[in-house]
Amino acid sequence: MRDKPTLTWGDELLMGHGPMDEIHEEFVQLIGQLQTADDAQLPELLQKMEVHLKHHFAEEDQWMLSTNFPPRDCHIDEHAAVLKSVDEVRTKLAEGNVTLCRDLTKALVDWFP
Repeated sequence: MRDKPTLTWGDELLMGHGPMDEIHEEFVQLIGQLQTADDAQLPELLQKMEVHLKHHFAEEDQWMLSTNFPPRDCHIDEHAAVLKSVDEVRTKLAEGNVTLCRDLTKALVDWFP
């Protein structure tokens, strides 16, 4: 088991939109699991994160489009880039590159807030 998660759910992460806050809380829980996982647990957890992010980003992209959110194009592009990175890291992790998965997890923690 690794150290405790460095990203924890709290009021400072609330957006004030219930469905979005629920998705964000789920993300924080999954990222915490990735941070504390043993190496052997990483493939399953990264797969769960990828499934979560596909749903998470699809929901957010739709909300941004439907509300004409001004910086939506930038956010949608970021979502696509994150999904591409997760897919690439999942492939490398299957080849045994645990460090790259740990680096991605840290990058997601830094990026999220």
